[in-house]
Amino acid sequence: MALTSPVRARPRLPRQDHPSLQLCTGLRSARWRRYAAPSHPDIPADIRELYNALVKGDRYALARSITLVESYRQDHRQKAHQLLSLILESQKRHLVELKSTFRIGLSGSPGVGKSTFIEAFGMFLLQKGHKVAVLAVDPSSTRTGGSILGDKTRMTELSRQDNAYVRPSPSRGTLAGGYDITLVETVGVGQSETMVAEMVDMFVLLVPPAGGDELQGLKKGIVELSDLVLVNKADGVLADAARAAAMEYMSALKFLQPSNAVWRPKVLRISSVEQSGMDKAWEAMSGYQNVMMVSYWFCNAGLLDEKRGDQRRLWMWRQITAELLDRLNRDPVVRDTAEQLERRVFDGEMTSGQAADCVVDEFLSKCQGTNG
Repeated sequence: MALTSPVRARPRLPRQDHPSLQLCTGLRSARWRRYAAPSHPDIPADIRELYNALVKGDRYALARSITLVESYRQDHRQKAHQLLSLILESQKRHLVELKSTFRIGLSGSPGVGKSTFIEAFGMFLLQKGHKVAVLAVDPSSTRTGGSILGDKTRMTELSRQDNAYVRPSPSRGTLAGGYDITLVETVGVGQSETMVAEMVDMFVLLVPPAGGDELQGLKKGIVELSDLVLVNKADGVLADAARAAAMEYMSALKFLQPSNAVWRPKVLRISSVEQSGMDKAWEAMSGYQNVMMVSYWFCNAGLLDEKRGDQRRLWMWRQITAELLDRLNRDPVVRDTAEQLERRVFDGEMTSGQAADCVVDEFLSKCQGTNG
């Protein structure tokens, strides 16, 4: 019987330290093709070959890497860590070239038109000469691991483009190599928005053309996370409603604390169906990126660098929590102890806190006995 804990049912996201964003961030294939894997005797030749194929933009290698990092097998996890170590070393050696990659989180209530927007916005970016990766995740879905299997079928035009990569993202993350803009979409609500905001450079909230009660019902915390609010479906009979909603959001944002001191969140109207407003949306996103990047040259640590560093530190501790719980679940002695304690907690013979202490003490004593 597995240990039951709120942490067990944790949302599974592409981690900040995971290749899901490492490759989207670092491996710009046009610049990285000349960078062979560093020489490491302890890293197998097949991993070095896989890395070299990735930086050349090989889609087959990309698919193999995705399978590798999503696997729960211990040998696959070890190889995934080895692949990641090569990526991290290359990122350190060529740090200046990584500054231009841009991670954008997209969220909004179901039915707001996120997939339609990504299709239209992605095609707009391709016409501008960018390479776009889309990671579509559902952090609130723990049973399926977060897959949105229908999203790729809804982005039919974008997914057919050579310079675009659309991947419904299950379990622990996915890879996307050689892309300078990464769009991370979530269909979750509440906690999922917070988690996505903690792994991207800019957080964009899509809202429907409605105001009044619907605006009042929107969680204040979600709006506070947003660096840009896009009122979608601003066309046809909804054009006036979209204009009114934009005005209400602009008024609401005046009373909220901005996420950082150098950027004031903006509100724009767009139409994914008519593909209007895409240029204004990209202008705002580019403006945010420029503000965060320009500050790098005037201080010891740029705001974007500092933000990414804080995100990596946060996800390190979340991963520590997940790893410890996983080891607890895999230990047969601890699992048997937990089963007995669960019955006592259920019968009211001891508190849940006392039971938790017993399980942890059992695990630590076993670890000390092994090391001794």
